[in-house]
Amino acid sequence: MKAMVLERSGQKLELCDLPVPEPGAGQALVRVLACAVCRTDLHVVDGELTEPKLPLVPGHEIVGVVEALGPECNLVRVGDRIGVPWLGWTCGVCGQCQAGHENLCDTAKFTGYTLDGGYAEHCVADERYCFKIPAGWSSEHAAPLLCAGLIGYRAYRMAPEARRIGFYGFGAAAHLLAQIAVAQGREVYAFTRKGDIQAQAFARGLGCVWADNSDEPPPYALDAALIFAPAGDLVPAALAHVRPGGTVVCAGIHMSDIPSFPYRLLWQERCVRSVANLTRADGVAFFEAIAGIRMQTHITTYALEQANEALADLRSGRLVGAAVLKIGRS
Repeated sequence: MKAMVLERSGQKLELCDLPVPEPGAGQALVRVLACAVCRTDLHVVDGELTEPKLPLVPGHEIVGVVEALGPECNLVRVGDRIGVPWLGWTCGVCGQCQAGHENLCDTAKFTGYTLDGGYAEHCVADERYCFKIPAGWSSEHAAPLLCAGLIGYRAYRMAPEARRIGFYGFGAAAHLLAQIAVAQGREVYAFTRKGDIQAQAFARGLGCVWADNSDEPPPYALDAALIFAPAGDLVPAALAHVRPGGTVVCAGIHMSDIPSFPYRLLWQERCVRSVANLTRADGVAFFEAIAGIRMQTHITTYALEQANEALADLRSGRLVGAAVLKIGRS
């Protein structure tokens, strides 16, 4: 099979010929149809996430068709179209798993980081951590749901009572959550890179009531702010714009250092919290939440061998919505 492989952190991916993997016990062999390109992939490739398995096939927003099953599989069938997310395996026995926090498992394994992922024509995945893809979604448009959607929704649920909600970094995750929030009657405020008029117009087109530069104050105090951009200096900025008792959620897996800030920004019971990974329950809740919404993913497609180009476009901020590698045919 063809695969884009990271041989060493900080280097470009290489197009390689690899053997098609064999599914082990409880695993499905998946013929990859599409794999979205996540900012986490960028952090892995650029070496900001420092413990990948190398060599590595990145990619954790995978949609594909089950081609074969290993022993002891009983949840998916050959021919099923499934999605493979970031969380690829947990032990099930540690204290976190037993408490229902499998996203914090002591020995968790992650697709496209410690497990080979979907920048390839085939991959294997533990069937327990896969999701059936709803009918009506093309594989390319469904791919961003597997991380931008799932982990974004986990972050979104950290502020369940927020009526005025701000999104810092209006990319793959924010453009999906904005559609959910608008459908639920919330006011959405979009903060973008300075001067990114295209992203601001995109946000308004999705129903955001306000869109401007990330260093501009919103017209009203926010109930909550979700930070998807990996910039630590946005934390005190967001704190300055949430009301007393409000919440700032750091939704990415990597962020630059947060600068010091005066205690008055945190005072009055404001809260800063992070989101780590996802649980299978998050996936079930997310797909239930979007079932009655006319949600669209806005994507730019690339061929498998253009993965480096897609990463470069994401790194530079040229993308609107999500990048997706279109790999196989349905």
